[in-house]
Amino acid sequence: MSDSVPSLYGGPAGSRVRTRHLQLAKERGEKWAMLTSYDQYTAQIFDEAGIAVLLVGDSAANNVFGYESTLPVTVEEMLPLVRAVVGATNRALVVGDLPFGTYEESPEVALRTAVRFMKEARCHAVKLEGFRPAQIKMITGAGIPVMAHLGFTPQSEHQLGGYRVQGRGDDAAATLLRQAREVVEAGAFAVVLEMVPGDVAKQVTAEIGVPTVGIGAGPDTDAQVLVWQDMAGLRPASAGPTPRFVKKYADLHSVLARAAAEFAADVHDGAFPTADHTF
Repeated sequence: MSDSVPSLYGGPAGSRVRTRHLQLAKERGEKWAMLTSYDQYTAQIFDEAGIAVLLVGDSAANNVFGYESTLPVTVEEMLPLVRAVVGATNRALVVGDLPFGTYEESPEVALRTAVRFMKEARCHAVKLEGFRPAQIKMITGAGIPVMAHLGFTPQSEHQLGGYRVQGRGDDAAATLLRQAREVVEAGAFAVVLEMVPGDVAKQVTAEIGVPTVGIGAGPDTDAQVLVWQDMAGLRPASAGPTPRFVKKYADLHSVLARAAAEFAADVHDGAFPTADHTF
């Protein structure tokens, strides 16, 4: 772990962050970071950097498989990604995202999907979108930790009319707060709040007893999450404008493009490989 990033809970090297450590962090007022990850190398880097939670998100649909939305990604596509992230980490709590269509039908269907993620991919918790207290209760009743996700939920973008802020206005804010309370009562150990007005997210954070994870929800949530390709500046300009809530901490797109161009030029000019690269 990076010396500049304090341990979330001070556990010995090689021991995992657990949901109880996240709860204790909320009680101490200690904020923590979550990033997406879909492969062994980023998982290892983020783990060593002190990222407390890694989300193997259904955002792999856009950022790994090249789909236009998160809707097409399947369980069979997600499970190998989750396995890779779990196997490459020692400390981070790894959360697997349940794909669209694998939990909405009933609590029983949701449980079957969650069990596959735990047994076949070995993640430590699952996440599901929307107001699904019955599903959460069924899954947590089987001993599987669940992270809830309220506000803007990408799997419901068509129903919500596109990427729009949720919880704006008194009635919508009251509904969001009620939903947050109910998913916590159902057993959720944390609640993602996406594209929610900052004052609403602040109220939810103050009034529910579990950690909130913000993305486009202001500075007052207990934690923050970003898609790692957004955070590191890997997305090309052709992918569209960067969301307002994203802060870019690097420009990996330019770095990789330059490296690839230099490699191609060296091969073309005969500068690579040299005797140093030859058996």
